Amino acid sequence: MALAMTLHFLSVIIWVGGMFFAHMALRPAANELLEPPQRLPLMAAILGRFFSGVWVAIGLLWSSGLWVIFGFYGGMGKVAISVHLMSGIALVMTVLFMFIFFVPFPKLKQAIVSKNFPEAGSSLAVIRKVIVVNLSLGVITTVVATVGKYFW
Repeated sequence: MALAMTLHFLSVIIWVGGMFFAHMALRPAANELLEPPQRLPLMAAILGRFFSGVWVAIGLLWSSGLWVIFGFYGGMGKVAISVHLMSGIALVMTVLFMFIFFVPFPKLKQAIVSKNFPEAGSSLAVIRKVIVVNLSLGVITTVVATVGKYFW
């Protein structure tokens, strides 16, 4: 169980922490210091690298979470409501990430190749908004994971 939980927590830190860094530190600094022709390709390259890590984190989160639920607790019927909440929120977060990756992210990259920076900016704005939602859900999930067992 120690290995599964370690993989689980490290994956959360990578995904949620990466969203926090990108939204709260990187984006504002890039907006302040760079014009769209420099900023948008930089953000696309950074997001591409980050998203590769997110795919790994999602795979580890789901596999380690299900490993703990079914391998140690004996199934969903035997876990606390907080685990059901975490699982449901994780599903929403995964779907939102997949939306980002398969819809606005390719549009962002294509707009950059075409040097259509207004369109690239619009695509990045969609990504930013969905990341804010996912970041919020990630923080809520972290709170549920840490204090949920004390309330439910």
